[in-house]
Amino acid sequence: MRCQILASALISGAMAARPFLDQPDTGLDLIVGNLTKGELPSLDAMVGLPDFEWAAQNYLPVENFTYYRNGAAGEWSYRNNLEAFQRYRFKPRVMVDVTNVANTLPTTILGHNFSAPFFISPAAKAGNAHPEAEKNLMKGAAEGDILYMPALYASLTIEEIAKAKAEGQVVFQQLYLKTDNDTATKQLLERSEKAGAAAIVFTVDSAANGNRHRAARFGVGSANTDYTYITWDYYKKLQKMTKLPVILKGINSAADAKLAVEHGVPAIIISNHGGRQVDGSPSPLEVALEIHEEDPEIFKKIEVYADGGVRYGADILKLLSLGVKAVGLGRPFMYSNIYGVEGVKKVIDILKYEVSVDAGNIGVGDLKKIDTSYVKWQYNNWGM
Repeated sequence: MRCQILASALISGAMAARPFLDQPDTGLDLIVGNLTKGELPSLDAMVGLPDFEWAAQNYLPVENFTYYRNGAAGEWSYRNNLEAFQRYRFKPRVMVDVTNVANTLPTTILGHNFSAPFFISPAAKAGNAHPEAEKNLMKGAAEGDILYMPALYASLTIEEIAKAKAEGQVVFQQLYLKTDNDTATKQLLERSEKAGAAAIVFTVDSAANGNRHRAARFGVGSANTDYTYITWDYYKKLQKMTKLPVILKGINSAADAKLAVEHGVPAIIISNHGGRQVDGSPSPLEVALEIHEEDPEIFKKIEVYADGGVRYGADILKLLSLGVKAVGLGRPFMYSNIYGVEGVKKVIDILKYEVSVDAGNIGVGDLKKIDTSYVKWQYNNWGM
């Protein structure tokens, strides 16, 4: 009995001491050598999305990098967003013809055609990484033929970002709205419509300031601290203020997903703000699984997207298997912007490649047919 208690204590201690690896050891430092602080490694050395974070941390001033990297409080939710994907294992199939899988990447998002089932999520202050700021994200998205959702609190204005759009490019504009000032709200909506936005992305998970210790330490808090209480009644009012579809970003429970359906929301984005608002919030993968278990018909009634913690093509596949229509990424694209448009394009190319080969390796010949049978949805307690 004493041995069992001792063994249990040792195991618990070892697990508690397990380091969190933001960037896995794939030998990048051996390839790029001893870079000086502020030196940019070759773009050719970037083979995976975590590489861009490594490069950005070395290249950017600490305040600029910290603004992108920080999470709420002890950053448990930030880490959980990343680690949740490895708590569920694939159930690969073999002897399947997967030669055409790359051609099945194209998808539609609210009826608009794109080359892949992932998009650039709203993220503020792209100018922290590059002087051209959001223009690079817009141009990279156009060249990669994926959706871009510019943030309201960007380094550039809605109008400046719109000028970088390619002909025919589809963009969804993210907004925070002052529910106690209809005039200001209408002005923002009108600016978005005039700039050619095809939809509004209304962020709803920021009812209060995020408790961000890392950000506070370096003096780089939230892009906006002017928060307003948001209700479902206000959403009904908002729908009448614009001709554009209004997507809700920041759904964190099956209960709110159900309410979104009841209130005629055309699409939702499962998101915990990158783990930046409240520590202890569930990961998007966990919420998507909760929706699938409690009310899977939601995925058929409205379009469901998700963002948070995605770093690999395999992560995207797990979300798609639950019924998620498209997957967003924020930080990886902000990090890639240190290389400008070419960096943004490379992240898109890497993800397209990884989604294709990972799908093939689990026996998915057509992404439209991936479902929950390709993943063992039994929590394996990895890292706990």
